[in-house]
Amino acid sequence: MLTLLPMMAVTAQDNTWEQAEKQEVKGNPDQKYLTGAVPEVNGKVVFETTIKAPGKTKAQIYDIVAQQLKKMTQEANQLEQSRIVAEDPEQKGQIVASYQEWLVFKNKPLVLDRTRLFYNLIAVVNDGELNLKMTRIYYLYEEEREPTTYQAEEWITDRYGLNKKQTKLARVSGKFRRKTIDRKDYIFNKFSELLNK
Repeated sequence: MLTLLPMMAVTAQDNTWEQAEKQEVKGNPDQKYLTGAVPEVNGKVVFETTIKAPGKTKAQIYDIVAQQLKKMTQEANQLEQSRIVAEDPEQKGQIVASYQEWLVFKNKPLVLDRTRLFYNLIAVVNDGELNLKMTRIYYLYEEEREPTTYQAEEWITDRYGLNKKQTKLARVSGKFRRKTIDRKDYIFNKFSELLNK
């Protein structure tokens, strides 16, 4: 949402997780966000990765993943509705978490442009590996003026998130696509880092 705020109020609102993801990009800065960057499974946007954790048991991986999913619910960008919705402490097989968080597009003096991002993380654990999915993604934008809900399938896919030639990001929905991919990359990389310590 694009909001005019007093200068002091703006400084606290940012994507703190993004600082770790800053990388120098050569060539087209949009390249990683273009065709195929937002996968669809049966018509739904689903980001998925399998992270190998050689030498770690199912129980060890489950404990690491459960701790990180819970920790995420307390991060600065999270809203109070973020929570673990399903756990399997006996079988240590699957955990499902639901998140609501602020995704900030622009934070300049007097201007804060952000959206509320909703998504689920589904973690399936086995000996030596974690399968992680980010699903049920949608956004609530401009909620202080004219609230608009966008489903990922109708907003950030190749059809909607890119220009007609698919050579660059779309003017409005492109910023949602970029920040969602950045957030997904940060989350997946964090789990990979934790499981390969």
